[in-house]
Amino acid sequence: MLSIQPPSTNASTTGASTAKKCTPNLLPARISHAGPVPNADKYWKTQTDETGVQHAYFRGRHLYGTSVALPENYTGAVLSVTEKDLPAPRAERDAEDEDEEEDERVEVKIAERVGDFDEVVIWGHGGVVDASGDAFTKGVNEWIGFAEAMHCEEDEEEEKKVDREEKSA
Repeated sequence: MLSIQPPSTNASTTGASTAKKCTPNLLPARISHAGPVPNADKYWKTQTDETGVQHAYFRGRHLYGTSVALPENYTGAVLSVTEKDLPAPRAERDAEDEDEEEDERVEVKIAERVGDFDEVVIWGHGGVVDASGDAFTKGVNEWIGFAEAMHCEEDEEEEKKVDREEKSA
């Protein structure tokens, strides 16, 4: 399991997360990352045409980018998983001391929140990615639908259903 925390460098000075605004790009390529790229802007320049499709060239290949926006009231987070473990709450530690039998505690690693985003760009070779068949596009939409179904109460679901029906009419 992961516990999402603000970046440690910012948490100690400001007490609040100052995660950087970014846009993740899902490339149709495997990149063996060996370190920082000096002057990355020299190698990655995107242009948007009149239809809203983004274009870029990566290692001489023409890529076509489609922006997938997250729904309103959702924010994506870029995380950096650390090797630090989240300490057990004091009450839990006291209870463990009292019990002779030791149950295995679930290991919870700390993931630092280093960036926020409200859209993802999905890139394809030779043309725009087909949203109906693309695993990433479908995954974003299906995951959000699943999360809403899990966390919404029935009244909220009914209101959303009525709103959708009114918009389609």
